[in-house]
Amino acid sequence: MTTKLSQLIEAITPIEIIGETDKNIISLESDSRKVAKDSLFVAVKGVTTDGHRYIPMVASAHVAAIVCEEIPTSYEKGITYIRVANSAEALGKLASAWYGNPSTKLKLVGVTGTNGKTTTATLLYEMAKFMGYKAGLLSTVCNYIVDRAIPTTHTTPDPLTLNSLLAQMVDEGCEYAFMEVSSHAAAQHRIAGLKFKGGIFSNLTRDHLDYHGTVRNYMDAKKSFFDMLPEDAFALINIDDSDGRYMVQNTSAHVYTYSLRNDADFRCRILETHLDGTLLALNGREVATAFTGRFNAYNLTAVYGASVLTGFSPDEVIVNMSRLVPVAGRFQTISGPNGATAIIDYAHTPDALINVLDTIRDIVGKNGEIITVVGCGGNRDHGKRPMMAHEAALRSDRLILTSDNPRDEEPDAIIADMKAGLDNEERKHTISITDRREAIRTALHTAPSGAVVLIAGKGHENYQEIKGVKHHFDDREEVAAAFGDL
Repeated sequence: MTTKLSQLIEAITPIEIIGETDKNIISLESDSRKVAKDSLFVAVKGVTTDGHRYIPMVASAHVAAIVCEEIPTSYEKGITYIRVANSAEALGKLASAWYGNPSTKLKLVGVTGTNGKTTTATLLYEMAKFMGYKAGLLSTVCNYIVDRAIPTTHTTPDPLTLNSLLAQMVDEGCEYAFMEVSSHAAAQHRIAGLKFKGGIFSNLTRDHLDYHGTVRNYMDAKKSFFDMLPEDAFALINIDDSDGRYMVQNTSAHVYTYSLRNDADFRCRILETHLDGTLLALNGREVATAFTGRFNAYNLTAVYGASVLTGFSPDEVIVNMSRLVPVAGRFQTISGPNGATAIIDYAHTPDALINVLDTIRDIVGKNGEIITVVGCGGNRDHGKRPMMAHEAALRSDRLILTSDNPRDEEPDAIIADMKAGLDNEERKHTISITDRREAIRTALHTAPSGAVVLIAGKGHENYQEIKGVKHHFDDREEVAAAFGDL
């Protein structure tokens, strides 16, 4: 595959060009280790390294051109240097052009927010398939091109991977694509150059402050997604969230709303709730679903609204809502031989933990017993650790603090940070078991009949990351093993 440099740079706005543009490009790269003769290299200022440092090295490989924010004082003859204001944004636009602008050939819908992205995007993908269309999915759990699964490493891939996947979706006949849009992806311009049919905002609570620094920066990263939506797109926002209106202040898209509490374009009421499902009324139409909890009612309302706005028949959407099933590791229930129920959930923020535990309490009542097993990830926002422990202790009869993905930190140090959020009364029903396997076994083996054991934080993940190494660990497997011993 070759493309003229002159055609590629039509996708960006160069400030300065030194050298010829009438030359063939054989590959587009942002990784200096992958360049070859006649490649186009984009020097991106990343989180951990600056691609500009590698310009001399890629120049010696005789690349055709280099896109950068700062042209070196001495440059190689025969190489074209293209200066731009933001090379990360340029990479997104160039990647889209390199792969033939695949997002323009799909109805692409993005989902952003602190919680609910994976569930909402995945259920929209399933809905499209139920409606008889070929569709693609880009999510935290797994990427799909029609029914072909492709493992994922990031919530939103880098621009080259992202556009490659979208191009494959086009090649395989997909008409629709649904993707999670993380705050990191928006801030790092990974979605630059994409054309969206619509965007969904779920909610906003504290998360990723280790990266964004402040809640305002985090908010603005998500808002930037709606700022880029075109006039012919839709923006569907949760107006029960105080930040919903802020997200669309500067959007050109048509704004629609969904709610469980207020008048909205898409309105939901919870009629009945059980551990294994909820009866909802969506715009006055009753539908029995396999999902539990108010937070899932919001997700399902977003799915209903976006499905209709995407062009699906409202009547058919209602019928298919009852066919949808929960995403792996999202309020996943497993019944034990001792009469206890385990619930595995990805909840890894204070708000998500509150939502799940409040849902469980509403179902089991004030006399039902709730045991929570939870940890916090290492090398991430330290400020949420005491908050997580406090909210869990406040809503549980027993709390076990344990390891999550400690990464480069000591698990006991993370647990100590969590325990700092507990008062004396909360400490009385809290214990620490650093080994996550043992913590899960202890919770399940000591749970009386009728109790609910929430195992929070990892959900679908099948590993624990310790000192840079990923070890196989799956909460669902651990629950099955522990129940199997009873």
